[in-house]
Amino acid sequence: MKRRMLLLALGASAALAACDRGAAPGASSGSFNSIDLTGASYAQDLRLTDHNGQERSLADFRGKVVVVFFGFTQCPDVCPSAMAELAQAKQALGPDGERVQGLFVTVDPERDTPELLKAYMTNFDPSFLALRGTPEQTAAVAKDFKVYYKKVPGKSEGSYTMDHTAGIYVYDTSGRLRLYGRHNMGPQALAADLRQLLSA
Repeated sequence: MKRRMLLLALGASAALAACDRGAAPGASSGSFNSIDLTGASYAQDLRLTDHNGQERSLADFRGKVVVVFFGFTQCPDVCPSAMAELAQAKQALGPDGERVQGLFVTVDPERDTPELLKAYMTNFDPSFLALRGTPEQTAAVAKDFKVYYKKVPGKSEGSYTMDHTAGIYVYDTSGRLRLYGRHNMGPQALAADLRQLLSA
C-alpha cells in the first residue's frame, strides 16, 4: 500500500514538472494556489451564446481576468458553491474585482434556457455571464477544455442529473490560459491568484 502511495505521489510530481517545462516564455514565476497551466495548448477559446443572446468568445473580455466554470443550474451543491466562491473572491478584491469576469458554461442546454441561466447568474453576481450552445457545440467545447460530463438517469422516469468535472479555468488579461483551480479551494486562495494575475 505504501509503495502504491509513493508511486502516485511521484506520478503527480512528474505531471506538475511537465507543466513547468511547458511554461510559456516570459510566464510569471510567482507561486499560485491553483495549478499553473501556462503554455497549455488546449482550452484556447470558446464561442457560445450568452444568456442575453449575444455570441461570446474569450477575446470579448481582454483586459479582464476570466474565470470559466462548467456546470448546470439544477446542480445541488458543487455548482452553486463554486459560483458563490468566485463571487466572494471577486468581492474580496475590492475595486479590482471589476476586472474579473465569471463565465458559467452549461453542460445541460436541454433544460438550461437563457431565462433560467440569467436568473441563476443574478443569484451570484449580476456581471457573471452564462454561456449556452447546442448539444453539439457543448460537446465540442467540453472536449477542447478536457471537461467530462454525462447525463445520469434519476429516480423518476424522465428525470436526470449531470456528472461533470468540477474546477475552474482562469485566463489572464491577455486572454491566455494560466490556471486550473480545484473545487473548494476557498475564496481567499482564489482571490490571491486573481490578484496576482491582475497585477502582472
